[in-house]
Amino acid sequence: MRNAILLVALLALAFTLAACGGSGQDAATPGTPQAAAAAGDATRGQALFSKSLLNGNAGCTTCHSLAPGKALLGPSLAGLARRAGDMVPGQSAEQYIHTAIVDSNAFLARGCNASNPEAQCVANIMPQDWSRKLSEQEINDLVAWLLTLK
Repeated sequence: MRNAILLVALLALAFTLAACGGSGQDAATPGTPQAAAAAGDATRGQALFSKSLLNGNAGCTTCHSLAPGKALLGPSLAGLARRAGDMVPGQSAEQYIHTAIVDSNAFLARGCNASNPEAQCVANIMPQDWSRKLSEQEINDLVAWLLTLK
């Protein structure tokens, strides 16, 4: 009888811990920008970035150069990891990059116009459906790779 009570108590504790997250670690919630770098795979992100067509949209390389100062339709991403954390006060580089992918109009970057690099990019120029066309894992992979662009 005592073993049955102990078993029930342990099961109740296990269910309680599982419902609360239970690991005891202060980890970021999966799927949030804070978890992007930890959950993302930079190698997979680079492969996604390199596609000219990505889930029905023009791929990243169609609009973004990796050469410093070379604007295509979107700004060059050269050195993005160095400056991303300074783009929006209070946002980390990971948060900024994640937001730039899933809600590109949240903050309009500069550098889309080769003749005027300080001009702000135009709203809605980047596809607005990446959060529907890419899985959260794919977005995290892209973020992880973009964070390597120092």
